[in-house]
Amino acid sequence: MKKVIVIVGPTAVGKTKMGVRLAQKYNGEVISGDSMQIYKRMNIGTAKVTKEEMEGIVHHCIDMKEPNETYSVSQFQKTVRDLIDNIISRNKVPIIVGGTGLYIKAVLYDYHFDQSKRLFDKDKYKDYTNHQLYDYLKIIDPTSAKTIHINNRRRILRAIEIYETTGIKKSENEEKQSHQMIYDAYLLGLSIHRELLYKRINQRVDQMFLLGLKEEVDYLISRGCTKDLQSMKAIGYKEWFTDDNLETIKEKIKIHSRQYAKRQYTWFNNQMPVKWYMIDEKGFEDSLEDIERDVNEWMEL
Repeated sequence: MKKVIVIVGPTAVGKTKMGVRLAQKYNGEVISGDSMQIYKRMNIGTAKVTKEEMEGIVHHCIDMKEPNETYSVSQFQKTVRDLIDNIISRNKVPIIVGGTGLYIKAVLYDYHFDQSKRLFDKDKYKDYTNHQLYDYLKIIDPTSAKTIHINNRRRILRAIEIYETTGIKKSENEEKQSHQMIYDAYLLGLSIHRELLYKRINQRVDQMFLLGLKEEVDYLISRGCTKDLQSMKAIGYKEWFTDDNLETIKEKIKIHSRQYAKRQYTWFNNQMPVKWYMIDEKGFEDSLEDIERDVNEWMEL
């Protein structure tokens, strides 16, 4: 199988830096596994890798779409699989770096998406509250309802769409998946103690405001971006569509980011065989040595 290095972990843990260092070591190219860094002009709120941080390493799947465009997991799957083939064909190593677990898993595993062409009319549900939509989903697909938050309207509608256009429940479709990995992937996870991680997250949000997050969001809104767009549902952007003052918005972004980091740990632990490295115990450079040793052994297999 084709070899792929995958670096996962919670937000603000240091994945970007590790991706660059391993790409330098193994003649690699980085593929972003972040569902929001695909959007143009959303740089500060997504903590998008800068040209300086890239250190000359090629990065893919960044600035691909306008903020008013949608982008699905199935599109990401096809894009990244094509990139992996292209990178390997040039005798380089593909390195996926990111924290959007579902996107990364869709690439690595034999996961098939329904391609039904039957029309789904979302407008007929536009007057439904989140509770009403959720109650309907519990009737048609109770298993999926247990895995989707009541306020995640987009995912609820997607589950309803799958059922109404195919006649098959989303949960039944997922059960049919083989869940076999189609690549020889080295899955390494970066971890630090929770107190330090939360401190880093808070500092990162403070820095975002200093860099001009408010101005970035104001610009996007002035260009027609609304709270209903997929891009604007990201942490760091959705919080601005309220009447809250600046300090309250900042605190909400910190809280949501910390909650997201906790969910990321849980998701990766439950969904993929990740080998975790506690990088704050030994320091970045010593952890890098451990990772390179393990990757070298894997490369030789």
